[in-house]
Amino acid sequence: MSTQTSTSSPAGKTGFQLPKWAGSFGFQIIAALIVGLGLGLLAKYTGSTKASPNALGATLQTIGSSYVSLLQTAVVPLIFTAVVSSISNLRQVSNAAKLAWNTLLWFAITSLIAVLIGIGLGVLLQPGANTGISEEAKYSGKSGDWWAFLVGLFPKNFLGLGASSTVAESGAVTTSVNFNVLQILVIAIAVGVAALKVGKAAEPFLSLNASALAVIQKVLWWIIRIAPLGTVGLIGNAVAVYGWDTIGSLGKFTFAIYVGLALVIFAVYPILVRAHGLSVKQYFSGVWPAVQLAFVSRSSVGTLPLTQRVTERSLGVPRAYASFAVPLGATTKMDGCAAIYPAISAIFVAQFFGIQLDFTQYLLIALVSVLGSAATAGTTGAVVMLTLTLSTLGLPLAGVGLLLAIDPILDMGRTAVNVAGQALVPTIVAKRQGILDEQLYNAPRNGTPFVDDSFDAADAGTPAAASSDGTTTDTAPRHLEDAKA
Repeated sequence: MSTQTSTSSPAGKTGFQLPKWAGSFGFQIIAALIVGLGLGLLAKYTGSTKASPNALGATLQTIGSSYVSLLQTAVVPLIFTAVVSSISNLRQVSNAAKLAWNTLLWFAITSLIAVLIGIGLGVLLQPGANTGISEEAKYSGKSGDWWAFLVGLFPKNFLGLGASSTVAESGAVTTSVNFNVLQILVIAIAVGVAALKVGKAAEPFLSLNASALAVIQKVLWWIIRIAPLGTVGLIGNAVAVYGWDTIGSLGKFTFAIYVGLALVIFAVYPILVRAHGLSVKQYFSGVWPAVQLAFVSRSSVGTLPLTQRVTERSLGVPRAYASFAVPLGATTKMDGCAAIYPAISAIFVAQFFGIQLDFTQYLLIALVSVLGSAATAGTTGAVVMLTLTLSTLGLPLAGVGLLLAIDPILDMGRTAVNVAGQALVPTIVAKRQGILDEQLYNAPRNGTPFVDDSFDAADAGTPAAASSDGTTTDTAPRHLEDAKA
């Protein structure tokens, strides 16, 4: 009598299931990078150009730009509500001033380390020597200088709103509206501090703001969930438009930038993590979803909800503090855009034009990078930071035009490092202040940052705890009493 082996699956399950890792956010992003790279190369070698894209190139461009537009649409309300909420959350800890001071101090320390690495690589690798590219490149875009930066801090209206008009050859007038992110940040800080000073009378406003933040974050989660699709478009378009030829002409400069970024994220950050008695593996596994999204979106502010979520749920930073430090970092903490990049780029421009930099000018590069990073304001605006640095050193702004061709390729790495640092500093400060949930920090990861979406702004100050399978559940507020001690 023959024995028949049943191959039926358990009740309620199909016969074939993808491995658990295949459903993780990280795997989806990596798969999208590979697909985007392949489609981008296919578009480029079938004749697609920036000026005249073919059908595939235009499709990739549309998908990528549409995804970035979705992220940018939420930037203004997100910055305002997140910063106001973050300041109001400091009511829950009595040593808020100490936490804020330590956060700013570690922002400066890590930025200084990053800019010193950039200066060292610029001097050692000589990226501006013998490039073989034309000196005719000009830069006519927005430039940065200290006076314009300081004047720009003062809002012209409550929304930080500006408008500009252009006249086409046909006579048609096109008006575009833009928001000054730095001014919105100033407005939000002022409103948040004022709400704290007003006290009980401001409670309805703060409740409304918290509700608005929860709604905005929910919309952003929907946008972030389709990040793999946006990744295909963004990477595919970058490869189709820029390819390897443009990078090749500035290969030494590109190499220097990415070496600097790698040293910061894979050497400096792990050293700081270990110096504070924490696991490097847990830090990277916790922060990696946000780093991946930052790499493809090229926006620290667009990545903010995910950065804050992994900082709270994976790295164990109390929400009352993380909701202050992470939004602040998303607009001012830029180790990639405001430290590594302007340092190496300024040295590149000086070497390209045959200008010798002295010790004082190297000090100025460090000073501008540490103090001027707010000028980038969490957007893809590292060019403004570069022109600010060049203006301070008296270097020709025409040099910026030499680097614009590969800026999108560089910006991916820069933003990834920015976001890694924005999660690192709150973790370090929380550890030093004794408020880090190390049990949560060391908990197993489940591969997705989207577990338990019900956790929202209504639970402000409530960290999440890790269960045995690595998922997260809400718990009562922790560490807040410790922070008051």
